Amino acid sequence: MLDDRAKLLLKALVERYIADGQPVGSRTLSKASGLDLSPATIRNVMSDLEDLGLIVSPHTSAGRIPTARGYRLFVDTMLTVQRGQFAAHSLAPDQPQKVISNAANLLSSLSQFVGIVVAPRRSSVFRHIEFLRLSERRLLVIIVSPEGDVQNRVIFTEVDYSQSQLVEAANFLNTHYVGLAIEQVRERLQGEVESLRSEIASLMQAAVAASSDAIAETKDEVVISGERNLLAVTDFSNDMGHLRRAFDLFEQKAQLMRLLDIAGQAEGVRIFIGGESQVVPFEELSIVSAPYEVDGQVVGTLGVIGPTRMAYDRMIQIVDITSKLVSNALSHHK
Repeated sequence: MLDDRAKLLLKALVERYIADGQPVGSRTLSKASGLDLSPATIRNVMSDLEDLGLIVSPHTSAGRIPTARGYRLFVDTMLTVQRGQFAAHSLAPDQPQKVISNAANLLSSLSQFVGIVVAPRRSSVFRHIEFLRLSERRLLVIIVSPEGDVQNRVIFTEVDYSQSQLVEAANFLNTHYVGLAIEQVRERLQGEVESLRSEIASLMQAAVAASSDAIAETKDEVVISGERNLLAVTDFSNDMGHLRRAFDLFEQKAQLMRLLDIAGQAEGVRIFIGGESQVVPFEELSIVSAPYEVDGQVVGTLGVIGPTRMAYDRMIQIVDITSKLVSNALSHHK
């Protein structure tokens, strides 16, 4: 447990290091904390903080910098966030994929780091289906999900259908099967195929197969924006090894998915500090994330990836407001 004086000095050290990026010495810390303490007293407190693993002295520098553990204590117990700074921004209700893309761009532009959004799983339920004849035995199947996502699939059929036959098949599907999952439609069609005209039955089976393919191709998708922003961050531009590891992480979308999946299981904003666990394997990176909802149901996660030395209070605001904007835009899109 830290006493109030040690907490105040740690808070001042973390804030000064975030602002300047330079190891903080006892003289600087005395001014930043506003405490009337002798240099010897401050050195003693810093020595105690170092023994606790909260700060460390890099190389031969006389100053100290926070460790992952020090950042965690700062974030959990000392951070004060002013709300409402970014309320002027908005995301217009649109196709879900466009909302997701716009959200990643917004996170990136506001933070000047990397914006990341895990797109919601596409529904296997369809709201509407249409067939369009492109040419002989070549059709376009248009599938609209309840969320408003539109999937277009080109299919090839064994026989040539007239546009009136296509309209009849679409009407039958839209009347009898809307709201069912594709697998349920497939099962019911197998039972009813005898009672349907053969050309209609085969057309609907082809449409179901196309729908299944479309859904299989749209597993969870990670949308990333602003990777180039890290080139302007001195913590990365001064060390190509750090930069390379960061870009490797962006390439390994499965790892990002696992990370953000953990974030999606919690309410509100979560902060993952690099080096404190295997969740974020690189000491140089931290992630501020939050889940977003559609009609009260959590469907995905978004966040900002940046250097461990980031202004966490600002990032929390950016991520928090963006998650609310995405939730509103997707919930209002019907």
